[in-house]
This record gives sequence, structure tokens and C-alpha cells, in this order.
Amino acid sequence: MPLGQRQGDKSESRYCGVESGFEPDMPRLLTRSLSSGFDFLLAPLVDPSYRPSSARAAGTESFALPVAASDLILSPSQWSSHVVGKVSAWIDLDSDDEKIRMDSEITLKQEIAWASHLSLQACVLPPPKSASCSNYARCVNQILQGLSNMQLWLRIPLEKTEPMDEESKVADHGGRTTDTWEWWNSFRLLCEHHTQLCVALDILSSLPSLYSLGRWFGEPVRAGILITDSFMTNARGYPCLSKRHQRLVSEFFDHSVQIVISGECRHNISQEVSNDNMHDSDNENYEGAIYKHPLRPYLDYVAYLYQKLDPIPEQERFEVGYRDFLQSPLQPLMDNLEAQTYETFEKDTVKYSQYQRAVSKALLDRVPDETASTTTTVLMVVGAGRGPLVRASLQAAEETGRKLKVYAVEKNPNAVITLHSLIKLEGWESLVTIVSSDMRCWNAPEKADILVSELLGSFGDNELSPECLDGAQRFLKPDGISIPSSYTSFIQPITASKLYNDVKTYKDIAHFETAYVVKLHRVARLAPPQPVFTFAHPNFSPKIDNQRYKKLQFQMPSDTGSALVHGFAGYFDAVLYKDVHLGIEPSTATPNMFSWFPIYFPLRKPIHVPVQSPLEVQFWRCCGPTKVWYEWCVTLPSPSPIHNSNGRSYWVGL
Repeated sequence: MPLGQRQGDKSESRYCGVESGFEPDMPRLLTRSLSSGFDFLLAPLVDPSYRPSSARAAGTESFALPVAASDLILSPSQWSSHVVGKVSAWIDLDSDDEKIRMDSEITLKQEIAWASHLSLQACVLPPPKSASCSNYARCVNQILQGLSNMQLWLRIPLEKTEPMDEESKVADHGGRTTDTWEWWNSFRLLCEHHTQLCVALDILSSLPSLYSLGRWFGEPVRAGILITDSFMTNARGYPCLSKRHQRLVSEFFDHSVQIVISGECRHNISQEVSNDNMHDSDNENYEGAIYKHPLRPYLDYVAYLYQKLDPIPEQERFEVGYRDFLQSPLQPLMDNLEAQTYETFEKDTVKYSQYQRAVSKALLDRVPDETASTTTTVLMVVGAGRGPLVRASLQAAEETGRKLKVYAVEKNPNAVITLHSLIKLEGWESLVTIVSSDMRCWNAPEKADILVSELLGSFGDNELSPECLDGAQRFLKPDGISIPSSYTSFIQPITASKLYNDVKTYKDIAHFETAYVVKLHRVARLAPPQPVFTFAHPNFSPKIDNQRYKKLQFQMPSDTGSALVHGFAGYFDAVLYKDVHLGIEPSTATPNMFSWFPIYFPLRKPIHVPVQSPLEVQFWRCCGPTKVWYEWCVTLPSPSPIHNSNGRSYWVGL
């Protein structure tokens, strides 16, 4: 049964499994595990003593694979829902011994074929013996080509020794480091990032550094196998985890990673316990139970950690369906938005609250108290949509006691219909003039004191705010105020296996040269974001040029280890007016705002960044008569092609 109830969580991480050894009586083993609270079983499907060469030598014509149980002893739904297969741990497809190598290859294919026959959802592969695993990967890749739906989880111990660790130097022959992420990376590159190849991580008693662990959140990790040796003992003799292990397990819960308990019971606990005796290292209660399974105390502790989690916030529950889902950015100049899109954006009360604050401050600065009753400020909302900025501006005028005359300029004729209804409903006819026109073509009857717009995209300028506001500023007074007054785009390198695979499914270059709006979730952010392009308004330069070029160099934290970069996450931060800002750049992001998800710039071929090597990336913003586009490339540690040359795949139309 699930670990507990957490509002908004419907992910697979609610379910916990248990690993067992080979057991011929599979129904009994499964019944015992399920009745003890575990949701699924990780178990060998074939007798580990089986060797194909020995079976051939015996010369038995009617030989049958020594499986743990016939497919008939469980229903298809039980096999599928409650059993994850485990391939024999002895196999070594990169052995120097040809007999072992051949036996391993035959056994691997036989066991996967049997697991597929049982309709299992997943089967766990034993870890590579080292980073040199090309024959193992070749055989697995062959198998993957013929699999229908079953996933293969490559088991990897979560281990990374640090070069400054003296004990490691002695143990590892003179200071060579072990980074098992490299094993995984070699394996998945050899298997061409196959979507059905995933990871099951063995969580050991010691953990790598925080940055090293962070890499795994961009990988397709499906299970975290908690070894009982990694548990400590609290003051009452019950199992508990260190603070670092607790944080890791909590992160796994948030990333839909299932926990599997594995190993021998290391705690001498009575099979019957009461709730009063169940305390963790912080003396907080977690649920007790009558134990039927020796590993049940560990399950209860994992359930306690799950139940300690805060409920998923309402905003995140709304966004769950968008996580790691590729969306094309809006083309607001070329296309008219639909009512549903307007409605979604209008629900973002935080955004409009910030705009209202900015307009209030601008009005107070522009009109002193002494002339507030006699001075009327002319404010133009360019790109008024269905009127949320008009409402925010009028509320700011009421809040500050300033008089306001508003022009609402909107090119979408359908939104203009809604605007007219809003103005009539609110009784704003004497305050608001609606203009059905493109701001770049309209000739204003008077100059504006304040120009307000919400033309920002996920990357700041990617919805052509610079071009629109440059065209609209001709009706702004020389000392007029633009809200926003400036905005800056940011990028950071990320590992994002899912996003890379999703783009790869299109099987063309064009989709790798397109930027996508994505609610990033299963990604590893490898270095802090850096600023790319900045635009300020109004821009009264004699020759306005919105083309930009920036070269950036990222240095990953030294204890991260090497990493694989699948692309770049893009953000923006905008100054609306003075100290009022709006943005999604992670370190300064406006809390509880959902109008913008980050943007994702893919790389056609992922870039491997060795330990302590810099990552150099170059970005261009290019402008033509009818379109604006971005080009990007990596130049260090190895060059990539220049993506989207001449806007051949992705552009924003003027």
C-alpha cells in the first residue's frame, strides 16, 4: 500500500519495494511482502546457479530455463504491478574469459526474454564491472531494439571518491578516483540515450557531495535502492537515516523515484512494536506496526519520511501536468491569443500586484501631492489584452489618489471586444480609451507620461518586447516612464535526459534548433545562471540596434565531477520600476508567479564536460526584416555546430 497520503502527489514515489534473493515459491514470497506493506518485489527470475554452458554439457534435450516460478502461478496483473525482475548478478559481458562472456550474453538475453514474456514493467540489470563496458552495452542495446514497453534499470552504486581523500588514494592505487556516474554515462552513450534505459541507484552508507548528487536529478532515475547498511540506529534501537540521506530520499520522493529496501535486517527489533516505541533520531514519532517481514521497520521509517513531507502547494499541483513537457513559445505578434490563454495569464495575481506597485511608485514620483488633484497623468497600456493591466493601473491611481487617463492599445480584435465589455461593466468609459491597433502603427493623439506593457517572454526579449517598445516609445514624453524599464536574460547549463530524448523523437535537426518553454523538473542545474542580453526602455539612441552577442564561460563546482550538458535553461529578470522587479531567474525569482516557465535551448549532441573543465557557450540575437532569431553553440571543452544558423529552424515573426 502507499507510504501515506500527501495532498497533490499521485506519483510512483508513493510506492516502496523490497529486494529479495532467489525464491522458488514466488506466490508465498510476494504474499508475505505485500501483506507487510511493501508494494512490489525486486527479485531474481532465474536460479543464479544456472550457466548455459553447464546445461549444454549435461546434454538434456528437454532442458527448460530454471525460472523462479511459472507464469501461471501469478495473474498477469500481479506480475506487472508487483514484480520487478532482477537479472543474475554474476553476468560479466566484458570478462576476459570467453566462457564467462558467452554464458553471460546468453543468460542476459534469456532472462530479459522471460521478463518480457511475464509483461513486467521493468527489469534491473546488474552494474557494469567498470566504466569499460562496451560489450555489455552492445548486448543491452540489441535487446532494447526489440523491447516493446518494458524498461531496463541499470543498477549503479551511488559512489564518488574525492581526490583529496587520503584513504581513497591508498585504497585506489595511488589516488585514482571512482565516479560511478561515469559508468552510467558511458553505458547510456553506447546505447544512444535509449528512452527505455533507466537507472536504479544503490544508496550506500556514505554519500557523494551535494553537487555530485545533483547530477543524478537530470538522469532517468527510477529507483533508489536503500541498503540496510546505510541506516543508523537511534537512541531507542530503531533504524534511522542521517540528515543527508533523509534529504536525498525526500528529493527522490519529489522526483517520482521509488524506494526499494534491500539487505539483511541490521536492527534487533521485536516483531511486535507499539507506536510509543517508534521514534527517529529527532525523537519524532513515526507509525508503528506489527511486523511480518524482517525489513518492515525500514519500510516504516521510509513511510515516516514520506508522511513528513509538506503537501504539494496548489500552484505546483496545477503545474504538475506541465513538468518537462515541451511547448512552443508564443508568437504574440504573428498570432492572436485565444481566450483560454488570456484567462490563464490573468489568474496570476502576483504578477499584476507587482505591476500595480510599479505604477503606484511611478505616479507618486511623477505627480507631487500638491498637484495631485489638478494633474492628470496620461498612461498607455500597449498590448492591453483583455484588460488586467488597465485594472492594475486604475487601482494604483485610486490607491495613490492620482488622476489618470488611460489608453488601452490592443491589436487582437477579439480581445478588444472583451475590453469594451469590461470598460462598460466597470463604468470606466470616462477614464479609458480603447484603441484597436498595432502599437507600432498607431498615431497617438497625445504623448504619454507612463507606458505600461507585458510583452516579456520566458527569455525576456523572445516575444519581441524590444522591437514593440522601440516602435511605441515615439508617443512617450522625453521624460516619460516605461514599465518595465529594463530586463535581462540568463542561461545556465543543464543535464536533462528526458528533454533531450523528447526532442530526439522528432528525428530531425530542426527540433534541436528550436527553443521550448518547459516547466523544468527532472533536470540537473550544473552551474549558476549568468546574464546574457539586457534591454532598457525608453531607448532614445540615434540608431537602435537590438542585435546582441555574448560569450559566457561556466565553471562547475570542483566536487561535481564530470557532467553531460544536454542544453541550456533560460530565464529573465525585469525591473518594472526602480526597486520593483519581476522575474523567473532562480536566485531572484518572484515567489508564487506562474505566467512564465523557463525556456530550453537544446544541443544537437550532448557535450561531455570533464572534471574542472570550463564550459564556454556563445549566444547571438539576430534581427532581419521580417523575423528575429537566436543562434547558439558551445566552443569549450569541445565545439558544437552553430545551432539555428540564419533562423532556419526557429524564429519569431515581426
